[in-house]
Amino acid sequence: MAKGEGSESGSAAGLLPTGILQAAERPAQVKKEPKKKQQLSICNKLCYAVGGAPYQVTGCALGFFLQIYLLDVAQVDPFSASIILFVGRAWDAFTDPLVGFCISKSSWTRLGRLMPWIIFSTPLAIIAYFLIWFVPDFPQGQALWYLLFYCLFETLVTCFHVPYSALTMFISTEQSERDSATAYRMTVEVLGTVLGTAIQGQIVGQADTPCLQDPNGSALASEGTNHTQSATSLKETQNAYLLAAGVIASIYVICAVILTLGVREQREPYETQQAEPMSFFRGLRLVMSHGPYVKLIAGFLFTSLAFMLVEGNFALFCTYTLGFRNEFQNLLLAIMLSATFTIPIWQWFLTRFGKKTAVYTGISSAVPFLILVAFMKSNLIITYVVAVAAGISVAAAFLLPWSMLPDVIDDFHLKQPQSHGTEPIFFSFYVFFTKFASGVSLGISTLSLDFAGYQTRGCSQPARVKFTLKMLVTIAPIVLILLGLLLFKLYPIDEEKRRQNKKDLQALREEASSSGCSDTDSTELARIL
Repeated sequence: MAKGEGSESGSAAGLLPTGILQAAERPAQVKKEPKKKQQLSICNKLCYAVGGAPYQVTGCALGFFLQIYLLDVAQVDPFSASIILFVGRAWDAFTDPLVGFCISKSSWTRLGRLMPWIIFSTPLAIIAYFLIWFVPDFPQGQALWYLLFYCLFETLVTCFHVPYSALTMFISTEQSERDSATAYRMTVEVLGTVLGTAIQGQIVGQADTPCLQDPNGSALASEGTNHTQSATSLKETQNAYLLAAGVIASIYVICAVILTLGVREQREPYETQQAEPMSFFRGLRLVMSHGPYVKLIAGFLFTSLAFMLVEGNFALFCTYTLGFRNEFQNLLLAIMLSATFTIPIWQWFLTRFGKKTAVYTGISSAVPFLILVAFMKSNLIITYVVAVAAGISVAAAFLLPWSMLPDVIDDFHLKQPQSHGTEPIFFSFYVFFTKFASGVSLGISTLSLDFAGYQTRGCSQPARVKFTLKMLVTIAPIVLILLGLLLFKLYPIDEEKRRQNKKDLQALREEASSSGCSDTDSTELARIL
């Protein structure tokens, strides 16, 4: 028996190449070479970053201009406008975990698991977006029209943005490369908000939106010529909104094409060894019980809500409280340009001093300027200075959540190494909570304006409306920012913990890669035999 085994082994030895035989006979002598770091080229990072622009360009245009568009251009009454804004944002929030669930059930294709969602949602999304800015000829059904296409667009853009956000975890296995790509992404996204503000604001700003001196319109109705001029001017404003929508829709398509052609998804080595993905609801239970994740989204829930309140009411605040009807689009542009130029500074800051320190420094820097706006009298120069300074804080609010979420996911993977496919859940539920809260805030703020006596298309507003706008843009955000910063004290992943997680995760990946290489060598050996 022993002799037979020896002769069989000798026969096999004659058939095998020497290199393979030596490797098989002396596995203990083979030194494991350190795995080469996976570097992303600048082109890869730029193509990935460009994919963040569509969501920000459209979101900025809707966030800053939809409320004033519904009230003063489409002439929807404030109560109906509040319903549209609340239901639209609440529906948008609901679709995030729904899309995350569907993505978690998706299988890998030749294009990846996430890319097909981005590709097929794009053409439908731009059609729905264009129709949001179209004023239909049937006044009785206008509210339903805007609610329908607003909800439809938010669903389709979610099918783009949730997989794009989760793509952060699949462009590289290196934490430093993901952080660098995130900085590129945040720069382009803030640039996207600049584009959205510039395109929407400057095109719409060229049209003279008419206003009524008499809130009841009686004086205007008595003069047929003025009525005709007002109708013509309103039509020009409506056409300007459509033109801006067409330009933004074109940018959406171009960015989606660049993302699709320039980025390739990569699977984690340890993920390919799993037999089947975890169920969505089991993954959801694990994700929502992960302490660092709950504390992170709780902190950013309040800070994001603060900036969304400012965003949603800023145009009305500049127009009626400060009296800068023809300047608010330029003030928005100043904020976004300032944010764009300071993103690289915040990226350096968080690398040098840590992400928690960057959170406290960056987000709290908005508070003094909001206090200044609350108590100062209307002054255009001071308002521009405040706008530029506020952009610095906006940059931190843009960059930090998306830079810290991958750290939480890495921590989760270390504690639950068998749980793969949960990345869309992490990103979609973070967006869910922030969007739902913003929907509540926008609905309540528009309803508050209705209770304060907001006058549609009025050249001026009652003192109660001006006071309400000042509270919504200054005092309420300050309170929310302070609450958010208190919650960040509980967030456990500091720089020391982050570095340790990075080492442990790298060891896990190298072990998985080694296991994968061993399996491949065994398969090759069996095939040759």
